[in-house]
Amino acid sequence: MISEPSRYYAVELQALPSRIGQVRRIISAHLRHWQLDALIDQAVLGVTELLTNVHRHAQPDKDCTVEIELLLDRLTVSVRDHDPRLPEVCPAAAFGLLDDAEALATSGRGLGIVRAVSESWGIRPCGADGKVVWFTLAAPAPPAPFEAQPQAVPLSLTEGAFPSYDRLPGVPISVPKEPLSAPAHAARTPVRTPVGAL
Repeated sequence: MISEPSRYYAVELQALPSRIGQVRRIISAHLRHWQLDALIDQAVLGVTELLTNVHRHAQPDKDCTVEIELLLDRLTVSVRDHDPRLPEVCPAAAFGLLDDAEALATSGRGLGIVRAVSESWGIRPCGADGKVVWFTLAAPAPPAPFEAQPQAVPLSLTEGAFPSYDRLPGVPISVPKEPLSAPAHAARTPVRTPVGAL
């Protein structure tokens, strides 16, 4: 069971090439902090493709918000921009069926790559406010908590079960001849309980 079932981080930026590299490092650091190192490469590749699409195609501006959220066993990465136009998805890229020419192309493969590295993905229109493109990754199960197991410590056969102690030099061992009694001022008085109290 994940001890912190929900974690969230968002960063607003302009999708410029210099900022995309910074966001890659920020996402990597957060996933490392959340102990999701196994998802860093996929998440960074997917967010790079989505930010590149915003840089190349979004209008009227390049402002966007990148969000990552870990909810139980699912990491969701999303990019929101202000362009209400939905991206055109090449059917072959959407299903991971690229021929050799498409596979060697330097553009038009962004959503195909996102699909290839993710468990699921989609586009959510936000009306005149733009759209959100998202993808999910399955979070690996956290390591089982370490529980210390009691271990028996064997005794050495050359040692006794209990060590022996010698008397301290010059200190006699004495046993009182009479049992110790309470001081005279601490004499006990019988406690009487009223009959009606029972």
